[in-house]
Amino acid sequence: MATIVLPTEGRKLAPYTTGEPIAFPSAAETACFNRIAYAAAHVVADPLADVDPWVDTAVDWDKTIAFRNYLWDLGLGVAEAMDTAQRGGGLDWAGAKELIRHALDAARGRPGAKICCGVGTDHLEPGADVGIDDIVRAYEEQIEAIERMGGKLVIMASRALARAARGPDDYINVYGRILQQVREPVLIHWLGEMFDPALAGYWGAADHGAAMLTCLDVVRENAARIDGVKISLLSKEKEIEMRRQLPAGVRMYTGDDFNYAELIAGDEEGYSDALLGIFDAIAPAASAGLARLAVGDLQGFHGIMEPTVPLSRHIFRAPTRFYKTGVVFLAWLNGLQDHFIMVGGQESARSLTHLAELFRLADQARVLHDPDRAAARMTRLMALHGLA
Repeated sequence: MATIVLPTEGRKLAPYTTGEPIAFPSAAETACFNRIAYAAAHVVADPLADVDPWVDTAVDWDKTIAFRNYLWDLGLGVAEAMDTAQRGGGLDWAGAKELIRHALDAARGRPGAKICCGVGTDHLEPGADVGIDDIVRAYEEQIEAIERMGGKLVIMASRALARAARGPDDYINVYGRILQQVREPVLIHWLGEMFDPALAGYWGAADHGAAMLTCLDVVRENAARIDGVKISLLSKEKEIEMRRQLPAGVRMYTGDDFNYAELIAGDEEGYSDALLGIFDAIAPAASAGLARLAVGDLQGFHGIMEPTVPLSRHIFRAPTRFYKTGVVFLAWLNGLQDHFIMVGGQESARSLTHLAELFRLADQARVLHDPDRAAARMTRLMALHGLA
């Protein structure tokens, strides 16, 4: 255990003593999950690249792929090139395509490794001159590229479509056309405006209830081509409502980083699988919890998972779009990368007080792999801010 002095609210400093880390589950335990669980993985920036981080992107491919192997070792799948990887927030389509290529190559060397890959329209600049046909062609370009590499698709929400659409029919038109072309069933990702303000009004309505009806129309019309829906609205009530209306055979993948534990556990009418950014940060706990759930130990599952929820709610607090800073910060604390430098310079997106509270909550959730090392790194960060 280590004791360090950390800032608290009200511009004060207080000592904090770390506890014990969680025990990693065994390979036998991670082989028996009864839920599909993808971690949306972040990218590791190259700290030695001579680039302007707000303008240019430099990725350390070796460390980035090493992180994916770490997730696969824990029995989790990898959701590649999603918003956790700063897709559309520093990582452009060319970079995402390169990332997907590297990740798919790595997955081929690991029998049974699960991976899915985001496709969108982020190479198409939203504007008044962008029409529905342009958006369909943009989706088609990315779908063709990733299917050529052998990737399973996650159809991500489109900022261009959110701007160009005049109502629900435009969404039905776009999704219907692209889903008719996919080679195998895909995931559809409904990302809420709390994650990306440019996606407000998606599915043609500001009201999530009305938007859900349109999304369900798309899913029902194309159910044979849809593996599942990932919903990221940070509302367990809305997710459960939609989950109960999905056609048979179409899965609900929770993207609710506030309520994932109870949604994965489920109820008498069903459960959610998972595709979560927080699983990047809490991978050992997520793996250990899923292993308990698989053998029917619901109490053990909640005992492991529930302490991670306050950490996740802190990482994803408003402005939620800055959650990636906390994810990468925790990877650095845990020795999974050697620096706290991010694509887009987003290491500056959260305050020192926010990061100090993240440290405390991560320790209480038992997701600090080595509390002594994490405390030493936190102390260096404090010194960098003049608090040493």
